[in-house]
Amino acid sequence: MAISAMESVVRALAGGHPSDVARALEAMNPKEAAKVLKRLPTKISGGVTERLAPSSAGAILSRIGPEGTRDLLGQLPTRQAAAILNHLEDALREAALSGIVADKAKGIRNLLQYPPDTAGGMMDPHVTSIRVDVTAEQAIAAVRRARRQTLYYLYVTDREDKLVGVLNIRELLLATPSDPIEPMVRRALVTVPATLRRDEVASLIQSRRFVALPVVDAEGYLLGVVKPDEILTAMQEEAFGDLQKMVGAGHDERALSPVTTVVSKRLPWLYVNLGTAFLAAAVVGMFEDTIQKVTALAVLLPVVAGQGGNTGAQSLAVVMRGLALRELVPGTTRRLLTKETLAALINGLAVAVGTGLAVFLWDGRIGLVLIIVLAMVVNMGAAGLAGAAIPLLLQSLGRDPAQSASIVLTTITDVVGFAAFLGFAVLFMPLLG
Repeated sequence: MAISAMESVVRALAGGHPSDVARALEAMNPKEAAKVLKRLPTKISGGVTERLAPSSAGAILSRIGPEGTRDLLGQLPTRQAAAILNHLEDALREAALSGIVADKAKGIRNLLQYPPDTAGGMMDPHVTSIRVDVTAEQAIAAVRRARRQTLYYLYVTDREDKLVGVLNIRELLLATPSDPIEPMVRRALVTVPATLRRDEVASLIQSRRFVALPVVDAEGYLLGVVKPDEILTAMQEEAFGDLQKMVGAGHDERALSPVTTVVSKRLPWLYVNLGTAFLAAAVVGMFEDTIQKVTALAVLLPVVAGQGGNTGAQSLAVVMRGLALRELVPGTTRRLLTKETLAALINGLAVAVGTGLAVFLWDGRIGLVLIIVLAMVVNMGAAGLAGAAIPLLLQSLGRDPAQSASIVLTTITDVVGFAAFLGFAVLFMPLLG
């Protein structure tokens, strides 16, 4: 679609649906999207930019230039601006920050100190706090002066801005104006360090049902708060991103991403998959003479490999869920691997019996039945073990447990399945005469 045509569509949507405009821009080439965004009215472009995925916004703003980037980021909330700046090159990031209002730029720089997947990188730095040495009247006045969107709990700090506790609003309103608030402060407060990982913050919010969690640095200074809606959005994006990475798609790829983005994210892993396919083919090639003697073996090869792939995918999905929801506590690895392997072997035996009966009715040779039954049990057992072990191994190596785990699993199930099936065929060749 031509730029002018796309721009007319975007302008038509922009009045009431900035999210739809953002999705439309994400579907365009970043260079074209940048041209459209620059031509939108300022009051619209800020809202649209705020709704772009940070990675998409970074790709688009990098083609707008420092001045345009500065103007757009200046309209955004601090946290969203920091998320986008994480996707810009250092030179452009500094150029954009240099023109933003000093107080806001300082807040953005504070957020940029922390990785996006930590409490510090996700927090809202705007939070109202009350000094511990004020009276009830002064505390109520401070609350009334505060912006509504910065009020979560009534956090209390000391003179150095270190967090000391939280104040119950009911007790504050019932106190006489001259009462000091210090005796009313509840000092048993759950806080999270700025470096805490996103999944651990999510687990804490879910278990405690907090409206917000205060974020502190190593010395106890109050930095901001993390809200459940931000955690929910981040965890949803991470979950879908993990699903995409498991099959070799890009983590930040979207349904309407440009073709160039899709190709650049997927093609490298397709080549990896091609290499693993040749590995499986090499295993089959080792038994070429055996297959020529018994052509029925070629017909049944996909059955063995397919069942192994399905079994492994089941184990992989369950373990990935356990890792994401932090169900796997230290010391449970051996139990998990044993459970998945045993379950796969039992399922393998049950499926093998049905498969063996079907093969006997089709071919009639007991030897072929024995070969496929044994191969299926071996492959499905190995698949269950591999599906559970791959993400655990990747995590222990400090890698993303979802990164193309499905491709690795497919390689293992194909190689083991082919080798077991054709190996048993060689062993029991006298029974196939």
